[in-house]
Amino acid sequence: MRILGIDPGLRTTGFGVVDVEGVDLHYVASGTITTTHLDKGQLPARLKVLFDGIHEVVARYQPSASAVEVVFVNVNPQSTLLLGQARGAAITALVSSNLSVAEYTALQMKQAVVGWGRADKKQIQEMVRRLLNLPGLPGPDAADALGLAITHAHAAKAMARLAHADGVIGAGSGKYKAGRSR
Repeated sequence: MRILGIDPGLRTTGFGVVDVEGVDLHYVASGTITTTHLDKGQLPARLKVLFDGIHEVVARYQPSASAVEVVFVNVNPQSTLLLGQARGAAITALVSSNLSVAEYTALQMKQAVVGWGRADKKQIQEMVRRLLNLPGLPGPDAADALGLAITHAHAAKAMARLAHADGVIGAGSGKYKAGRSR
């Protein structure tokens, strides 16, 4: 399975692509899509850059699934609204590419990658470097995106095991779908 992780942001959106083979994780690619070259007042143009950039990443790396960070509520409502719009552009790009989209909070990602929900950016970068055997630290936005892909790799395995265990997850209307939990 190839998983694309997306850490949405209006100025900088991180992406990370990971291959999963059994219990092994393999780094494929990571980077950022930025809108800093555009004026802050050009919101539609900035959202289009994010949408087009994610489409380009999907076309280049051909993931089979994706994972996106859930927006947290900021102290500044305007910042939260703008981040939500960037996240919406990212999810729309993924769905329009026929990818399944799992959603994880920053807390869930930090717990899955570092083992502690209050880990800082440097700790995430270092653990991603170690888990994927990278020669150096990925940038903070790319590290978060790779962390989301890693989180989904672990969650997808657990959900597959549950699905096969005594028919716990059936085909009925209550079927569990991977992603967000509270």
